[in-house]
Amino acid sequence: MISTFLSSFDIFTPSEIADFEEKTALKLIKKGDFLIKEGQLCREVAFLKTGILRSFFSSESGEDITYCITFPNTLTTAYSSFITGLPTLENIQAISTAEVIVIQKAELDKLSQSSLNWTRFLKMIAEQQYLELENRLFLFQKEKAKKRYIDLLNNHPLYVQQIPLQYLASYLGITARHLSRLRREVVL
Repeated sequence: MISTFLSSFDIFTPSEIADFEEKTALKLIKKGDFLIKEGQLCREVAFLKTGILRSFFSSESGEDITYCITFPNTLTTAYSSFITGLPTLENIQAISTAEVIVIQKAELDKLSQSSLNWTRFLKMIAEQQYLELENRLFLFQKEKAKKRYIDLLNNHPLYVQQIPLQYLASYLGITARHLSRLRREVVL
C-alpha cells in the first residue's frame, strides 16, 4: 500500500521504495486513542492504511475544534511541530481503529541526504499540504456549509457515515443541529 502511494509520484526507484519500507513500522491506534497529543514533539510521519483520523485543537473555552479529517492512503503528521521541533498545538485522534505506517523524521532526513528524489518528494508533499490548506480556507470563506458538506460527501462517501456527528459538524464549522438539517436536505 505505501509502495503504491510512493510509486504514484513517479520519482522513486524500486530500491528507494524498498529502503523506505525497511525504515517504517506498523502501528495500531484504537478508536479514541491518539497518534499525537498537544504538547508532544512530533518526530514521525504516518501513512494512514486503514481507519479515519481527526486533527483538532482546543479553543480557549475548552471546545474541541476539528480542522482536518484524514482518510486512508494519505500522509498525516503534526506538521508544524514536525518542521520546527517545537511541541505541537494539535491532537491527532483515531475516529475509528486505524492502522498507520510510520517513519521517523531522522530516517526521512537520512533518505533526503541519500537521494535528491526524497527531497523532491518532501517538496511535493509540502506543496500538497499548502494547497489543501488554501482550498479549505477558501471553502470556508467562499462556500456555504451545505456546499462544503456536499463536497465532502462526493469525495469521501464511504467514510462520512463513520464520522461522529459532533466531529463532522466541527470540521464543517457548523453546529450538530445544523448538520442534522443538512443531512435531511441533502440526498445524493
